[in-house]
Amino acid sequence: MALLVLVVVVVVVSGVYGVASLVQIGPGSIRVRPFLAGHAPSEHAFSRFHVRWYALTMIYLAFEMEMLFMYPWALVVSSVGTSAVVEMFVFLGILLAGVAYAWREGALRWA
Repeated sequence: MALLVLVVVVVVVSGVYGVASLVQIGPGSIRVRPFLAGHAPSEHAFSRFHVRWYALTMIYLAFEMEMLFMYPWALVVSSVGTSAVVEMFVFLGILLAGVAYAWREGALRWA
């Protein structure tokens, strides 16, 4: 059964790639330069990033998780009451402490 599923997946994926190559309009993506205001790329797309971007990314993800948790909280805050508000401010305080630590360590410095 698993072999049959594997064969079907390979046939379907090959078919999709075959149809895509038949109906493409322009040349392949390797020969096309990126559309960034007409400028040639200055470095490869898979080049390494400076380590300071990872700290900034972690801060960004922390605030994204905050928004992820705040949406359901906003839906139930009126029914739960004051304890929900206190819990959210404790959560925001923990996030603010993390940002203050990142600021102190220099993660938000650009140069």
